[in-house]
Amino acid sequence: MPSYREFLQQVKSEIDEVDVTQARELLAAGDRPLVVDVRELDEWTEGRIPGAIHIPRGNLESRIEQAAPDRAQPIFLYCAAGNRSAFAAKSLEELGYENVVSLAGGYTDWKRSGLPTELPRTLDGEKRLRYSRHVLIPEVGEEGQLKLLDSRVLLLGAGGLGSPSALYLAAAGVGRIGIVDDDRVDTSNLQRQVLHSTGRLGEWKAESAKRTLEELNPDVEVVPYIERLNSENVERILADGWDVIVDGADNFPTRYLINDAAVWHDIPLVHGSIYRFEGQATVFKPGSRAGSVAGEADRARPEDRGGPCYRCLFPLPPPPELAPSCAEGGVLGVLPGIVGSLQASEALKLCLGIGEPLVGRLLLFDALATEFSEVRLRRDPNCPVCGDSPTITEYVDYVEFCSGRPTHA
Repeated sequence: MPSYREFLQQVKSEIDEVDVTQARELLAAGDRPLVVDVRELDEWTEGRIPGAIHIPRGNLESRIEQAAPDRAQPIFLYCAAGNRSAFAAKSLEELGYENVVSLAGGYTDWKRSGLPTELPRTLDGEKRLRYSRHVLIPEVGEEGQLKLLDSRVLLLGAGGLGSPSALYLAAAGVGRIGIVDDDRVDTSNLQRQVLHSTGRLGEWKAESAKRTLEELNPDVEVVPYIERLNSENVERILADGWDVIVDGADNFPTRYLINDAAVWHDIPLVHGSIYRFEGQATVFKPGSRAGSVAGEADRARPEDRGGPCYRCLFPLPPPPELAPSCAEGGVLGVLPGIVGSLQASEALKLCLGIGEPLVGRLLLFDALATEFSEVRLRRDPNCPVCGDSPTITEYVDYVEFCSGRPTHA
């Protein structure tokens, strides 16, 4: 049986290794490889090669496919001294990866040569425990959780849809949550609005929501706006800087107002609506922002670059008699929990820049039949707000507009 040293030498003879000079040239090239640090967490937190992702050697085989689904993608591996990365390179080759190199001398030689390093921002012990189930997901991980903690989501309404959305966004660690609501908690809300309780009757919903969310997760800053969104305050509220807006409004003036504002501010808008046993959700994102709130336009999918807005679907509001509210028609108490949770899921994907948001897709849910269906949506080039030649370029009097007599504010 060969000794460890003999086995290591054999492995190194069967893989491609580069020294620090070759590594610097390789990482400076236009077709930069995926840089993977296979050291342990305590080593990673002390410094890394800029741009590297962290997959400990013990998790490499189970997690590499998420990071590099294309086995032809070039991969650059390093550890502390080049031994673990050599074994890692051999393992990846056996998994079918075609272009894998290991850094001889590892991070020790890289740092000794005076090449660039960086200290990664990391979760402290308490946060690592709280968000451990997120950290385990390759598509989220520690960097994704840090991104969530830096994210800012504005919720319109702390009612049926806003309650589950807010709870799951706060639990997920979204760092700043704004809540716009000018209503107070009453008994009829408690059948579905799970942010509130009997002991909160008469309180402002935004203040009640703030107490609930900050008790759930002290990492989250909750900003209450005890006012109804209108054309006079929308710019002030949006000036606080939001990455995503979750629309839980229950009236047409607010829906049209926030749609127009979101288009002009280029903020993704997660829409939801409910009535009796039926709910729907979609993401309006007609601007140039790509796949994430960070806005990487060069990597945008077509639907991210040019999805529809609310006015593409409904240029004009329906007559009031054709659009009864939940207060008039009722709603199954659990339905807003389902739709609001879907809205929270879409908001988290947008904050993380992962997955396929519901851009250009309207998801329909029938609670009586327990059926989901999907309708494809397209941007209307003649839309008065997001179209090729918009005719609405400033806020209107939305109450008058929804009454059929639009006037400029």
